[in-house]
Amino acid sequence: MLEEGKVYIGSSTRPEYLTLKLANRHGLITGATGTGKTVTLQVLAQGLSEAGVPVFCADVKGDLSGIAAPGEVKDFLEKRAHDIGFSDEYQLNGAPTVFWDLFGQKGHPIRTTVSEMGPLLLSRMLELNDVQEGVLNIAFKIADEEGLLLLDLKDLRSMLTYLADNADAVASRYGNVAKATVGAIQRQLLVLEQQGGENFFGEPALELSDMMKVTANGMGAVNVLAADRLMQTPRLYATFLLWLLSELFEQMPEVGDPDKPKMVFFFDEAHLLFDEAPKALLDKVDQVVKLIRSKGVGIYFVTQNPLDVPESVLAQLGNRVQHALRAYTPREQKAVKVAAETFRANPDFDTYEAITQLGQGEALVSMLEGKAVPSMVGRTLIRPPSSRLGPLTDDERAQVIAASPLAGVYEAAVDRESAFEVLAARANGRSPARETAVPPTTRTNTGFHIPDFGWGGASRQPAPQPEQTDQPAHSPRLDEYESPAERARREAREERESSRSPWGGRQGVAEAAVKSVVRSVSSQVGSQIGRALIRGVLGSLLK
Repeated sequence: MLEEGKVYIGSSTRPEYLTLKLANRHGLITGATGTGKTVTLQVLAQGLSEAGVPVFCADVKGDLSGIAAPGEVKDFLEKRAHDIGFSDEYQLNGAPTVFWDLFGQKGHPIRTTVSEMGPLLLSRMLELNDVQEGVLNIAFKIADEEGLLLLDLKDLRSMLTYLADNADAVASRYGNVAKATVGAIQRQLLVLEQQGGENFFGEPALELSDMMKVTANGMGAVNVLAADRLMQTPRLYATFLLWLLSELFEQMPEVGDPDKPKMVFFFDEAHLLFDEAPKALLDKVDQVVKLIRSKGVGIYFVTQNPLDVPESVLAQLGNRVQHALRAYTPREQKAVKVAAETFRANPDFDTYEAITQLGQGEALVSMLEGKAVPSMVGRTLIRPPSSRLGPLTDDERAQVIAASPLAGVYEAAVDRESAFEVLAARANGRSPARETAVPPTTRTNTGFHIPDFGWGGASRQPAPQPEQTDQPAHSPRLDEYESPAERARREAREERESSRSPWGGRQGVAEAAVKSVVRSVSSQVGSQIGRALIRGVLGSLLK
């Protein structure tokens, strides 16, 4: 029943598979609460992992963590395996799992910098209006001109204060900046901080390669984001996942149609992505969904109602799993009708009626096959998962986190010199303190081993943080004292920040190239003259 190059989902009148070569054509998992969406997600995630595909998924309810442990023998699972003819192949085993948590409590912390987030997504997170978003764009522009790093929220606060204090000078170049508007943005930043958003911004920033690991025996990492607490602030949850998509889109090279995806991304509670989203943001989501396929990334939206997904995005989701929907209200009846019309009809049953009659763990399945043509919809019994149904205990989760190849890499925050320190030094009439480099990582040959699998390659361990020294007479550039490893890490990050993302808020390619040339000149002639030179050269090249 198991076939090479395919992930077994369950059986209708025939075995139903997700073809790996077509898995980057995106998909949709829908159904009412309690109908089995999470189990279907778990089956697909583990199947992709066993095929060597790294996976990212959010654990909204807290019960997806069981994917890290072997399943338990249960009568109803063995009966399902027998009913679909899967008994001989059914084995109990866990998947190689890495836990993440924006709050750093149930997994490795995830951070990014304010600069990497960019003004468009940050405006979405802060729920800013058009005027406030314009002021935020001005703050990013001036920070770039002044060479001020925006790493965490205190950097952004300082930059906004600087903008308000110099509103008259700014107005001549970029238009009026009202102090009331700056104050409104500052209040939204305070709300974000109180919701825990300050944990998300800072360094060390996430390296996407750490989410794309493969074990020594060829299994892809299953990255599970602890999102139960994060769901209390749904705008932060949706914006974080949008940022992660944008980083995947920006950093990954074009690969066309590979034999299997480079990564598959499951977006649970997908309606939060589209609720009250401005048209500009929806257009960007639509653009990324269309284009990220060629980079080998598959996106699977998981939601209760197919009407939660805009029609332009829905049309691009070729792999479909539809669990039961109820049709008591006019809107619910419309949702069932929309879901039924998106499937290739099966003459053996009425699709509309079937959707309302499906039992728990049963679904209508239509996957792309052949030349990316949807298969005829089949009323399918979903296979039982090989991993545990239900969550890990706290001790079990802690054991997996401690054994992770990323243990200790992201746990300690680093606060180097950035806009906050520079502007504070200017206000006090003194030179900025010496910059502190992000500590590089070193690799050792101690692997991540649990009974079922081991991680290939080397684990990453953080290097000791450099000791603080007395403030020098002048402020040296970072490259005056950084090690080769530190320089390579910094240059890679600068190159990534300099590329233009479809989400906006990044420097252009030409601007980044010229800056890399004049950066060394800047270090020789002084920061003030260097910045003036950069602005002059870029102004002539980028008009």
